[in-house]
Amino acid sequence: MSELQSIAHHARATPRKTAIVMADGASTTYAELDARINQGAHLLRALALHPGDTMAMCLGNSLSFFYVACAAARSGIRLVPISSKLTAAEIQFIVRDSGAAALVTSPAIEADHAALPAMMPDVVMLEISIEPAPGYRCWSALADGQPTGPIADEAPGTEMLYSSGTTGRPKGIRYLGLPDGSAGGVAAAILPALNRLGIGPSTVYLSPAPLYHSGPYAWAMALLRVGGTIVVMERFDAEQALRLIAQYRVTLSQWVPTHFVRLLKLPDSVRNGYDLSSLTLAVHAAAPCPVSVKQAMIDWWGPILLEYFGSSEQTALTFITSPEALERPGSVGRCTLGTLHICDDEGNPVPVGTIGQIYAEGGMRFAYHQDEEKTRQSRNALGWTTVGDLGYLDEQGYLFLTDRKSFMIITGGVNVYPQEVENLLVAHPRIEDAAVIGLPDPDLGEMVTAVVQPIDMSDATPAFAEELRNWLREHLSGVKVPKQVLFRSKLPRLPTGKMVKHRLRDELARQP
Repeated sequence: MSELQSIAHHARATPRKTAIVMADGASTTYAELDARINQGAHLLRALALHPGDTMAMCLGNSLSFFYVACAAARSGIRLVPISSKLTAAEIQFIVRDSGAAALVTSPAIEADHAALPAMMPDVVMLEISIEPAPGYRCWSALADGQPTGPIADEAPGTEMLYSSGTTGRPKGIRYLGLPDGSAGGVAAAILPALNRLGIGPSTVYLSPAPLYHSGPYAWAMALLRVGGTIVVMERFDAEQALRLIAQYRVTLSQWVPTHFVRLLKLPDSVRNGYDLSSLTLAVHAAAPCPVSVKQAMIDWWGPILLEYFGSSEQTALTFITSPEALERPGSVGRCTLGTLHICDDEGNPVPVGTIGQIYAEGGMRFAYHQDEEKTRQSRNALGWTTVGDLGYLDEQGYLFLTDRKSFMIITGGVNVYPQEVENLLVAHPRIEDAAVIGLPDPDLGEMVTAVVQPIDMSDATPAFAEELRNWLREHLSGVKVPKQVLFRSKLPRLPTGKMVKHRLRDELARQP
C-alpha cells in the first residue's frame, strides 16, 4: 500500500478533515481517528495479540467499528467481522471455528450478549460500552489509557470473512494474496478499482449497509485509505438515505437491489423532495438487480449506476456502467480482476453463450478455513476457482448471472433458475419481496414454489396467488411458473440483501 493511501498520511496532511460521520451526527476527524487506531493497536499488544493472531468483532455500524477494525489492520491481526444479527450460538461457532483469541462486541447486538462470556471462558471478552457486563472488559477505557503514537512493530493485517450462510453453515475465508505476491484482504483488493474510478480525498461516500459484510467493509476501509469522507447509516431507512445525500452532498454511494426497491416505492413527493444532484456514482452489488428496477433507478438518478459482481472470496471482480447495462440488460459487466471462465459440472470450459459454473483465474488466492474438502471442491483441474455461481459470457466477454448452483431447481428434468422468476415478482406493484425455491415433489422431483411478501398482507389470499400465477404466465414459459404461491409477512433476507433460502426450505419442509 502506498504511503499516500493510508489513514496516517491523511491524519498528517488533513488532520481536521472529517473522516467518518454517522447518521446520528457523531463524527471523527482523520487526526482523531489515527490517534484512536494507535491506542487500539497498543491495547492489542497489551492483550498479547501479535501479528498473525486472530480476533473477532461483532459490532453494529458505529465509530467504534472503525476504531477496532483499523487497529487490527495496523497490528498485523487477522480480523473476523461477525454479523450483529446472529444468535449467541452462531457467534460462538464463528469465534471457535476461527480460533479467535479475543472478541470485541456490544450490548446493542441482537444476540444474548450477557451469555457470551460463559460460552467462551477462554476468549478475551471486550465490550465497547463504558460499563461492561460481567465477564467483559471495556475496550474504550483500556484503549484510552494507551499512547496515541504508533506501535513499534506495525504490520498490515487482513480479514477472515465468513460467508453469509445463505445456503448453510458459514465458511471462513482465508486470503492467501494475489498471484503476484501482493497482500490479500478485501480492502486491498478494492483499492485498484477506486483508483481507476478517480475516488479520492474529495469523495463523500454514503454507506447504508451493514459494515460487517464484505462489500461495505471493503469500500469503507478503502475510502479511508484514499482520504475520503464516509457517511454511515446505523440502519437503512429509505427516506433518511435521501436526506443524508442532500445534507452531506454525497458524491458516491453503495447499495443493494433491495435498497433500490424500497427507494422506488417511496411516494413521489418524498422521492422528489431532496436534492440529489451531488451524487455522481451509485455503486450496487451483493445480489442481482432486476432489469426493471435498474431501469427505474437510471430514469430517476440518471446514468450514474455502476454495478459490480464479486464474492467474499475476492476471486474476480466485474463492473458495468449504466450505458453498458442499457445495451446489455441483465449483464453484470466484464472482469477487471482475474479472468472468467464458464465450465460444466466437471470443470471443463463450455462454449460462449452456454450456461455453466463461473470459474475465475488470476484473482485472490483463498482457502476455506479448516475445510480442505470445501477448498478442493472450489478448484478445477486447471486451478481455477468457483464459489458456486452460474452464468454465461457473451462474445464480448460480458457476464450474465443466472443463479447460484445450489438454488437451481430441477423440475421434470428441466432447469429453472429462481432469479428470473424473482426478478419478475418484485417488479409487481403489490409485492415487497419474493423468493422462489424448489420443494420435493414425487412426480416432478422438485416443485417451483414462490414465497411472496406482499406490501399489504390483506393481499395474502388464494385469489391473489392465482392472479400472480396468471400474470407470470404472460412473461414466462409454463415450466417456470410457480405451481404454488405462499405468503409471508417477512422473508429471511440478510441486511446485505441476500436471501437465506435454506431457512425457507427448512421451514416449509417441516410443515405437513
